[in-house]
Amino acid sequence: MSFASLILALVTLQRLGELVLSRRNTERLLAQGAIEVGAGHYPFIVLLHAGWLTALWIWGRNQDVNLAALAAFVALQGLRLWILAALGPRWTTRIIVLPGAPLIASGPYRYFPHPNYAVVVAEIALLSLALHLPVLALIFTVLNCAVLAVRIRAESRALSVSDWPRISTP
Repeated sequence: MSFASLILALVTLQRLGELVLSRRNTERLLAQGAIEVGAGHYPFIVLLHAGWLTALWIWGRNQDVNLAALAAFVALQGLRLWILAALGPRWTTRIIVLPGAPLIASGPYRYFPHPNYAVVVAEIALLSLALHLPVLALIFTVLNCAVLAVRIRAESRALSVSDWPRISTP
């Protein structure tokens, strides 16, 4: 197995693990009375990420690895973990709103409104560049930004509904 294949296997396992965690958290939140918002664009997010990973496996599995880009990608995993810790059981890959629940304003959310999306944009570019695939980095970064433009609008609307009282946590 090449070093690039090992990296791709680890990232693929990470993403699959996150889908399991997301499903579990989504089910718990829905059982507590939460609602999903903006579900119509979710299949495009899944398709985009599956397409990106598939493309990396097809064209990147035997590439040499750019260690600087890989190091930056690995550093982003620390931010990803910080985001997961800050959101805890409210982290999902969907937009799930629990009416009356406080907005998360701790961890990276204290400094930036959508840190997870910034991390994902950087991850898509950096892992592609780590495998010397600049065209894939460009294509999937542009596609991801287009999907995120829709998603961030939907999420911002969902979190600003005035009849859902909430407070910020310290």
